[in-house]
Amino acid sequence: MAPPLLALQDIALTFGATPLLRSASLAVGEGDRLALVGRNGAGKSTLLRIAAGLIEADAGTRFLQPGATLRYLPQGADLAGFETTGAYVEAGLAPGDDPYRGRYLLAQLGLTGAEDPAALSGGEARRAALARALAPNPDILLLDEPTNHLDLPAIEWLEAELRAYRGALVLISHDRRFLERLSRAMVWLDRGETRRLEQGFGAFEAWRDEVLAQEEAEAHKLGRKIAREEDWVRYGVTARRKRNVRRMAELRALREKRRTRVIPTGRASATAAETDGSGSLVIAADQITKRYGERTIVARFSTRIMRGDRVGIVGANGTGKTTLLSMLTGALAPDEGSVRLGAGLAMVALDQSRASLDPERSLADTLTGGGDMVRVGDTMRHVMGYLKEFLFLPEQAQTPVGKLSGGEQARVMLARALAEPSNLLVLDEPTNDLDLETLDLLQELLAEYRGTVLVVSHDRDFLDRVATSVIVSEGEGRWQEYAGGYSDMLAQRGEGVTPRSAPPAQQKRAEASRQAAPAQEAKRKLSFAQQHALKTLPARIEVLAAEIARQNAILADAGLYARDRAAFDRASAALAKAQADHAAAEEEWLEIALLAEEINAG
Repeated sequence: MAPPLLALQDIALTFGATPLLRSASLAVGEGDRLALVGRNGAGKSTLLRIAAGLIEADAGTRFLQPGATLRYLPQGADLAGFETTGAYVEAGLAPGDDPYRGRYLLAQLGLTGAEDPAALSGGEARRAALARALAPNPDILLLDEPTNHLDLPAIEWLEAELRAYRGALVLISHDRRFLERLSRAMVWLDRGETRRLEQGFGAFEAWRDEVLAQEEAEAHKLGRKIAREEDWVRYGVTARRKRNVRRMAELRALREKRRTRVIPTGRASATAAETDGSGSLVIAADQITKRYGERTIVARFSTRIMRGDRVGIVGANGTGKTTLLSMLTGALAPDEGSVRLGAGLAMVALDQSRASLDPERSLADTLTGGGDMVRVGDTMRHVMGYLKEFLFLPEQAQTPVGKLSGGEQARVMLARALAEPSNLLVLDEPTNDLDLETLDLLQELLAEYRGTVLVVSHDRDFLDRVATSVIVSEGEGRWQEYAGGYSDMLAQRGEGVTPRSAPPAQQKRAEASRQAAPAQEAKRKLSFAQQHALKTLPARIEVLAAEIARQNAILADAGLYARDRAAFDRASAALAKAQADHAAAEEEWLEIALLAEEINAG
């Protein structure tokens, strides 16, 4: 077996009094495709910086194969001191590297190389940093959240570039689709230690849950063993005659093992504070148009958004997603056309800029405004309990917000926004910096939220899980709405999101696709997901009907409530869930069946 190009062994690092890394290891061989995952604040970025040689651990060893080249992409790029983006990229090249490749990568990422670093947006700075990291074609590439601030065309371009890259890759990302397509092995950083899975991200979450379940079972066994030994100490015959030194020592060791066990953080669980429902019609936009100078941002776009809809808005950077969102929510008046908002709307927007966070203020004070209680809708909650729902530990309550990681700050923004009563949530890039567990929380919360959701996102997996329809920029101010999530949009549209400034060949392909649209419309067909649902939903409807009958039979027992209140409550909850699922399944099947008839008739 060949020695690794890069190896970290038994890395330990403590910030203040809290150990961040206890015994973390990382081995990177030739051609490896490793994804480093873990919760926000677990130390992923710190471990990657140790691997890059930028900070030194308190304990453990770092080995880099002599002659091996390594490049590191941090979350925040520092372009200070460089006159242009081209100069910044060239400064990352070693003697003998091809300077043309840096210029080529900048062009592919939509930059000329002449941009002033001081005038760059977050996305443009990210693209320049990517070009600098990729240009030397290193043996090892360490990427920390490479998709942050990138639009969908740039993310898909980066995926293709990294698939063609022959060196070893270690990446941190919250983008599930990105991880699924690029990872071949997983390194899970949890409670300061690492575990490795020799499979890609698709197998990770089930494996992680198995590991945690096994830990819980072992902790339960340990508790029972301690209880038995303590019982022996108190009541055992041998104990009354004389002390058994060995067994007493074993009992002390068991207690110490339980005391020092690092308990895994619980799963995130929260609910959004909801106010009274809005009317059935939430937003009606009729032929709205917006221009800035000679450029048309939105051209004669119409839509009707009903209560309970989850609408995704996608497009390349600069196409006008925020402008369209502002018009739909009434924050910006259209130049032409009209927008009508429904009655009784209570809108809450998630501020992803984090400009409203005071870095000097404590986590608890940020949520409460001072004091111990936080208002969640119409209910007062103790701040410690509310923080726990968003995976914060009690000892973090007095931590200044500025000391939190980017993902933890994103969780603070999420916790604060969801405490406000609403029936319309407006989320602009809500997934930035969120770890996988918090993403799961957000997705579950939106699934249970009875109001309406408008979301701008570049996260394809998130859109597939959340959106009921997707509004996509078609270029030149044209916007089109497609039913379903991102994958459904791809199946209907025949292509992904086109860059605003696409290379000529890509522009020709997009134009050909638009010209072929009438023919494609004639050949329109159900997506794979819809075909699968059409086949499987009838069986699911039957199963749910049987479950409804079973729970009704249980509740038909007149004496159940008095005899076993818990069993009565369980049956009642199970019946309500089965009835709701049955109605939803019937409605979904009917919609798809009607669509299939329409397509066949066409």
